[in-house]
This record gives sequence, structure tokens and C-alpha cells, in this order.
Amino acid sequence: MKIFAAKDYTDLSRKAANIISAQVIMKPDAVLGLATGSTPIGTYKQLREWYEKGDLDFSQVHSINLDEYKGLSGTHDQSYRYFMNHNLFDHINIQKENTDVPNGLAGQAEEECARYDALIRSRGGIDLQLLGIGGNGHIGFNEPADTFQAGTHVVTLTEETRQANARFFESIDQVPTHALTMGIKGIMTASKVLLLASGEGKAEAVYNSFFGPVTPSVPASILQLHRDCIVIADEAALSLTREKISWEGAVYDC
Repeated sequence: MKIFAAKDYTDLSRKAANIISAQVIMKPDAVLGLATGSTPIGTYKQLREWYEKGDLDFSQVHSINLDEYKGLSGTHDQSYRYFMNHNLFDHINIQKENTDVPNGLAGQAEEECARYDALIRSRGGIDLQLLGIGGNGHIGFNEPADTFQAGTHVVTLTEETRQANARFFESIDQVPTHALTMGIKGIMTASKVLLLASGEGKAEAVYNSFFGPVTPSVPASILQLHRDCIVIADEAALSLTREKISWEGAVYDC
């Protein structure tokens, strides 16, 4: 694992977009695991700009998103399908039929989870998985728990996660209580993982995830065991780590 320090959010976004761009250039039919939330928005904006300049071609790319709220349709403006269309897919030449997001309206959620795991296998696995990180260390919607959940599953969102996401809704009451999320196995079997962390609110999660024990109570800590994991964090998100381990450099090789 390597941790790269970014000066600020703009620098973080550009560094992340560089890594994703390299993946697409080196393997035009790459399978990209994509994330939502506020952190990757700048990365997607940079990818759009490079596409508009003619530097990138997404026509053969497949994408597999991490998660979706249970009970929201893809046209709901807070669904993750809508987020991806609005922030990336509608602005590049990726084929919509090659973009996959869990179906939040699936009548049989467990069957949808099994379908999603089969889909990942049918794509040959994920070449690069983009992740954010929650303040409690969650990745995707894999919340702190007693065990790591392997496959795609339905999760009850913690109050902390719902409160963190309430800013995207008119009120906390509108935030869904459940979601479908790719499991830890799907994430860990990706050839490369790229995790982004921005802001002081992520400082404790970054330190606990990458310098504490591997434990399901801090889901992102499992990434310490991944064979090719890159973390890009801005100075605010690295503040506690720098203090605890007396690190002053730009790259930390764990």
C-alpha cells in the first residue's frame, strides 16, 4: 500500500484522475469499479475535461458501481444511478448498457445481490476499484460490523452514515435506511484499489484504517491486505496520521 499526500482537493482529484486515465489508456476495455458521494466529484470532472479534449476514450469501458440506496429508482435525483449519469456517464462516450449500478427497486433484494456478484464475475473482475471512505471507516456501504461481509448484500445504514448523507436530502427522514452494496470480497478481488480521502472529518478514519489493526469494526482496514492499494488523501485528511507517525513526506510506503 502507498499513501500519496495531495495539497488540497483539486490536487487530489487530479492525481486520482491521472491513475484512472492511465488504466483506460493501457486497457481500453477496462472494468472500472466506481464510487459516489462528494469525494470523487472532482475526479469525474477532471476525467470529463480530458475526454472533451480528446485525450480519453471510454467507448469500450465497462463500469460497476459500488452501491445503491434501497427503494430509490434510477431516476430519483439522489439515487446513485442518477449521480453517475449526471457527474460522468452523460458527458463521456461510455455505452450506457455497459454501466452497472445495483437495482434499488428490485423486488427480491437478495436475488439482486446474487445477480450483481455474478455480473462482476462475468466481467472478469474489476481492474480498478475507486473508493471513498466514511467517517466511520466504511467503504461502499460496508458499515462497521462484527465480521466482514463477503458478497453483495443489503445493509442497514448506521445513524452516522445517514446523518452524513442527510445534506443531500431535504431532511434526515428522506434518507433511506437501507442500501445494496458490493461486499468486501468484490472490492478485495479488484486488481487495483484507489481510495480517496478529503477533509478533516476523514482524518481519524484514515489513521485507524491504515495504521490500526485489521478489523471489521473499521471496514477500510481490510485494504491493508490488498496487493495493490493506493490511497490519495489531502492534508486535512492526513492531519492525524502525520501527527501520530511523524510523517512529513509526500509518499508513504506501508
